Amino acid sequence: MAEPLDSLAVVPEPGDNCAVAVADIPAGTQIAIPGEVRRLSERGTSESKPITLPHLVMEGHRLVIAPIPAGGPLTSWLTPFATAVRDLSPGDYVCTDQSLALLKDRGVEGLPEVASAANVPLDPYQFDESALVVGEQVPPVEQPATFPGYDRGDGRVGTRNHIVICGVTSRGASFATALAKRFAGREAEGFDGVVALAHTEAGEDTRPNNAEFVLSVLAGSVGHPNVAAILLVDTEGAALTSAEVLEHLRAGDYPAPTGIVETFTRSGSFAADLDRAQAIVEPWLEKVRAERTPQPAAALSLALQCGGSDAFSGLSANPLLGNVSAELIRHGGTAVIAETDELIGAEPYVLKNVRSAEVARAFVDRVNTFKERVSWHGHTAEGNPSGGNVYRGLYNIVLKSVGAARKLARQVRLDEVVDYGRPIRHGGYVFMDSPGNDLESVAGQIGCGCTMIHFTTGNGSITNFPFVPTMKYVTTTGRFELMNNEMDVNAGRYLDGEPMAELTAEVLAQTLAIASGTPSAGERTGQSQVSIWRNWRQTGPVAGVSISVDGRIARRTEDLPAELADRPLPGEPLPVTPEAVAALPPAPAVELRLHRIDGRWATERIGLVLPTSLCSGQVGLGLSEQAERWAGPVIDRACALPHTEGCGVSGGAVVDTYERIMLGHLLHPNVLLALLVEHGCEKTHNDWFRNAVLARGLDPTRFGWASIQLDGGIGQVTGKAEDWFTEAAAAVDSPDREPAELGALSLGLDARGAMRPATVQALAILGGWIVAAGGTVVLPATSALLADPEFRRVAFGSTDPVEPTLAHGQQPTEPGWQVMRNPTHDWTETASGLAATGVQQLLVHVTGGTLTGERLVPVLQVTADPATEEVCFGDLDGVLTGDATAQAAGALGLIADAASGRGRAAVLRTGNLGFQVTRGLLGTSM
Repeated sequence: MAEPLDSLAVVPEPGDNCAVAVADIPAGTQIAIPGEVRRLSERGTSESKPITLPHLVMEGHRLVIAPIPAGGPLTSWLTPFATAVRDLSPGDYVCTDQSLALLKDRGVEGLPEVASAANVPLDPYQFDESALVVGEQVPPVEQPATFPGYDRGDGRVGTRNHIVICGVTSRGASFATALAKRFAGREAEGFDGVVALAHTEAGEDTRPNNAEFVLSVLAGSVGHPNVAAILLVDTEGAALTSAEVLEHLRAGDYPAPTGIVETFTRSGSFAADLDRAQAIVEPWLEKVRAERTPQPAAALSLALQCGGSDAFSGLSANPLLGNVSAELIRHGGTAVIAETDELIGAEPYVLKNVRSAEVARAFVDRVNTFKERVSWHGHTAEGNPSGGNVYRGLYNIVLKSVGAARKLARQVRLDEVVDYGRPIRHGGYVFMDSPGNDLESVAGQIGCGCTMIHFTTGNGSITNFPFVPTMKYVTTTGRFELMNNEMDVNAGRYLDGEPMAELTAEVLAQTLAIASGTPSAGERTGQSQVSIWRNWRQTGPVAGVSISVDGRIARRTEDLPAELADRPLPGEPLPVTPEAVAALPPAPAVELRLHRIDGRWATERIGLVLPTSLCSGQVGLGLSEQAERWAGPVIDRACALPHTEGCGVSGGAVVDTYERIMLGHLLHPNVLLALLVEHGCEKTHNDWFRNAVLARGLDPTRFGWASIQLDGGIGQVTGKAEDWFTEAAAAVDSPDREPAELGALSLGLDARGAMRPATVQALAILGGWIVAAGGTVVLPATSALLADPEFRRVAFGSTDPVEPTLAHGQQPTEPGWQVMRNPTHDWTETASGLAATGVQQLLVHVTGGTLTGERLVPVLQVTADPATEEVCFGDLDGVLTGDATAQAAGALGLIADAASGRGRAAVLRTGNLGFQVTRGLLGTSM
């Protein structure tokens, strides 16, 4: 008996020649294709012709429902999204070479051997101003709604009442986080708590290309209606300052702050500065308490987002959000759509009704600018869809975009276009320029002044923002039931047959309740994070790299210039002359006692939680804080590596660098136990890491694997992680440390700030002792040490400049002096790259101030500068005194003590830690 099509699949628009499977449809299933395929809201069949499926069709994937000739378009929402590679018949499974390869990598069986369709390059949108519809906005309601909110006295209304600790640059991120933690649990009636605004940008010494974007987000946060008070934290020598933030606020015509705004400059040790800053913030807790009063719904501004999208996003969640936004606009409110590259291919729909020709031109201009920027780096918007998108049926950017655009309801007019993080002037329905990276896009919308985030997700995205509540809409009932602790709205009820009007009214009421203080599901989880539109390195076309905007002139990664692509190097050490070795003073005797893990020398036994992408980072951090208890005494400590990568970024060379860094940490000699935690919808999911581990000839079963989305949410992942660490710890040996020789050491070496000649010589001697004994010393190519001829003379026996021997994060093939290519001047990114090379410790000489530590590999900081010693004594691991030989001996003793467990890096005591992956020279947000 043939089953009716509408019991198995959904047709987005009448006239489409493809339908979306609502569940897995096994091969051999007979389906009755109606003579006229109706819309989802017009269920039923007319005269039908049964067909038999030749292959499995996965949930969310498409099948052909009408004959398509070879070369003909496949359509959804009447939009061509691919081309038939042969004559296609009803029942054929829609798949491309790219989707088949990804599904096979994830172990899916029963798929066709060859693709049925091909992605085609996106044709540039041809804007025809003469055909533009300048129309009306949806009519207002007769009786606008109200909600209890925080009146800021200038017409703006907060949905929350927070104190924010904001690190102006990434150098202040760990400080802001640590300070906010000191106030954990201090929420009270009329006060929602102290939170950190900690981000990863502007950590270099020079002004980044994304400086305007960083300043815009921070300026918008200073005057945000959900912020009752904010402390802007500066670090000396940073590329951006709080003064620039406040000037940007004034010059950019942002709303003036109505709460407390103060600045704080770090000038002492980490702990002492925390004490000083805590004393500033403490009195604010009582001052900022406020009462909610009735406020118009017109004061609400919704940030519209989608992430972890699937084939149902454009069928249920996005249309529902579009209708909720339309209703809020009828009440006088504002809705802000973003994610520029996720509207490419949907331009005609977005511009179907606009406030003016100027608005339409502004939208097209932002799209073209986005395309141009990514083309400089050798990419197109085609690289946007993540592995999770494809796995759940979004084969390419066209399908993703036409579905994402449904957050704009058909009846709603586009009123305004604003740049990333800039204030909104007119309201209504607004487009903000941003990348498709969810977290980076959200940060811009908060800078614009959005007071709530409405986030649609197919896979079950769990990210949240610190001081603005997030409502999560999930696309299907099955996924909602799997992750109901993290989701707020089951948009799958529409697919199940409930009327859209009833759902819209229900969700609008839920919106007002959460705006009134009812915690959202995301707020109840207690985890949030911030990522601002990340820096990019190219500012114009680059020979051998850049491509045409439409992607018809493309580049293969292997054809890119080696330096720009950060291609691996042979990994052989730098040569050292016999004279340099002979000139070394005798190394002092030191006692080394190290661990042996899998036959390699290790200075610690670490339990690692490795998030596979930015969206699982905070969950991973929470798991690591419990892992020491779960694993017990077999590990010395546990750590996690929260970061901003793995999704929402271009592919190619930047992914190769990312793989080296992440696997370099996963396979580090000091790691005894390791659990990988995926969000579930990222580009670099668990299966991606499994394949990378297998490609290195290793057994992936030695690691633990958890999935926030597939395992059913944060609570389930926590239980799974506890079980894995407990069982894995019980199964490993925990032998005592063993005596080791100096050659067992591997050290990362760098220096920041001015040094006296004796100190330069001392660090060269130190490295020379380790290398002469058979050990390894790795320096970043950007190190001030390598720029000093005296260092090169003592270390290598020649003052000639040296070239890199390793790519960023690449592990050496032989011991000796190694130089790591370093496409960044951000210290945290540099440290993460050095750690990935396999060094057991990092030693850095500092002058003027100390640095953030690396999460996995201890960073030991020393100085020979009396002024630095006086100011930063609590953050230093040692002070170097005497001549070059005496300073080298002091540093070696410090290293030996830390390696042997007799000492502990100061950053591990203070908690001043970070981890960040460089985007290299060709990475850009998407």
